[in-house]
Amino acid sequence: MKIKKICCIGAGYVGGPTMSVIADKNPGIQVTVVDINEARIKAWNSENLDELPVYEPGLSEVVARARGRNLFFSTEIEKNIDEAEMIFISVNTPTKTYGKGKNMAADLKYVELCARQIANVATSDKIVVEKSTLPVRTAQAIKTILDQTGNGVKFQILSNPEFLAEGTAIQDLEQADRVLIGGEQSAEGKQAIQALVDIYAAWLPQENILTTNVWSSELSKLTANAFLAQRVSSINAISELCEATGADVSEVAKAIGMDSRIGPKFLKASVGFGGSCFQKDILNLVYIAKSLGLDNVADYWEQVIIMNDHQKRRFAENIVSTLFNTVSGKKIAFLGWAFKKDTNDTRESAAIYVADLLLEEQAEIQVYDPKVKPHQIYTDLNALNTRTEEENKAQLQVVNNPYEACKDAHAIAVLTEWDEFTTYDWKRIYDTMKKPAFVFDGRKILKEEELKAIGFEYYAIGKA
Repeated sequence: MKIKKICCIGAGYVGGPTMSVIADKNPGIQVTVVDINEARIKAWNSENLDELPVYEPGLSEVVARARGRNLFFSTEIEKNIDEAEMIFISVNTPTKTYGKGKNMAADLKYVELCARQIANVATSDKIVVEKSTLPVRTAQAIKTILDQTGNGVKFQILSNPEFLAEGTAIQDLEQADRVLIGGEQSAEGKQAIQALVDIYAAWLPQENILTTNVWSSELSKLTANAFLAQRVSSINAISELCEATGADVSEVAKAIGMDSRIGPKFLKASVGFGGSCFQKDILNLVYIAKSLGLDNVADYWEQVIIMNDHQKRRFAENIVSTLFNTVSGKKIAFLGWAFKKDTNDTRESAAIYVADLLLEEQAEIQVYDPKVKPHQIYTDLNALNTRTEEENKAQLQVVNNPYEACKDAHAIAVLTEWDEFTTYDWKRIYDTMKKPAFVFDGRKILKEEELKAIGFEYYAIGKA
């Protein structure tokens, strides 16, 4: 089966970059990304590539090559669903905030809406690909909905989870260490799997493309994120022990990372993990385990989240205690708001929670982030706390210059590991701050010796 037209529902952090690379590598396939958000589609179609709604290194170059040739962004959802032979579902699957499974289970309402829209519109056979991160056995629910069309259209459901790290998404797509495709193990299912294999094989070695049954594929995505997050929480737990004993967590991490059975990745202590996947997927895993009566399994994975929340709270409390047990009326400069460098994504960013805790202590905060817009920062805060938007804006200001953010500050908190932070004139910053001047390096990216030589009081995660 040779695919000629692809439609992707959802033009967000996964759908936009993934489809851009697929189109770039498969010039013979027409790829259309659709979304109900007109402003987002307009941004994807902007002549100014700096205005793309997703910031990823290398993305603008990929879009520039493929857009208008065989890559299109549109709000004509039903037309493109009907014309496509393969449809990717790449919509948001947030944690439920209501009803059964509140604060744990994945909210699948957007996935179900997509399935119902496909069922209503389709007039020819389709391959439907789960790209969103979904609970195990969601494919069966999608198939049940699709099979009720009553018009004789046949559907094959594939699971093709994304393994992208924001900030390196294009590299992760173009040089993927593995692509996972799960599908029904019937003749028709294997044919559908092969159709998707052929698309990725346009640029990836066959040995990097793994095929499984659909349930294994769905669970593999949740498990991969859970294992990575567990490593972060594990080293963060050790960071607190290091501070209490006089050990240096960086030295501990290096020592254990040289063990070939462990390896060095995801062993950097920090203020905590964020992003759209780790917390959501672990909570989903916890909910699935609990719903199956596997309480010990659920408790084990829930501890990863508990440790991550503790680390963020501990970082904020350390700022307060170090600043003589009060930050009321004191200015704290935040360097970074995105959950990690090289992205403008702020979902579950540690900065949001640290800011909220300090605002409760009546601190005054000034934020600088090179890629996150002010309206997003206020949106994040407004969604988290019970203060009014006016109260948040009175206590927290967003500036577009790091030196302005630090001027007259009592302390600086580094919340994102942006490379540019290491290039600043720290002597110039020190001269404009209140004394004593404190730096709380939540990402361990600055040079302690240099800052102390200037006169800073320096504190980092995992070192006494």
